Amino acid sequence: MKTLKLFALGIVFFFTSAIQAQVSVNVNIGSPPSWGPAGYAQVDYYYLPDIQVYYDIPAAQFIYFGNGKWYRSRYLPKQYRNYDLYHGYKVVLNDYNGKRPYTYFKQHKVKYYKGYKGKPQRTIGHRNGNDNKNYKKSNSSHSNQQGNGKKGNSGNKKH
Repeated sequence: MKTLKLFALGIVFFFTSAIQAQVSVNVNIGSPPSWGPAGYAQVDYYYLPDIQVYYDIPAAQFIYFGNGKWYRSRYLPKQYRNYDLYHGYKVVLNDYNGKRPYTYFKQHKVKYYKGYKGKPQRTIGHRNGNDNKNYKKSNSSHSNQQGNGKKGNSGNKKH
């Protein structure tokens, strides 16, 4: 009888620890990046007006236009790999629900023009030597980060 009680207690502890482990894993899914603006916990998208790119927080992907269509990628497009995500302004799109924030790109492009700065922002984390390694890669042929917003100004159309 004592063995049966110990066995039942062991099963309870096993399932309790498994449930706690599952909760801790789920908490990190869809977390905003360290370069994201602090103070916005329940948001799905940022718009980066300087480079006219969206960032999908739950999917951890950049969304950008090129060659006549919208692309999703874990990395910035080549022409913006040197863009400083920590210091660039991020527009928090808290009024959009869906999978295609670029549906309103024409309005976003006008309202949040290149160089747009709203309220002062501070990032969630701080940049150290390795934080931007996946987003910034040295490439001297792509040093003009602002561009003129017209198609075809980058010279390199591979995405």
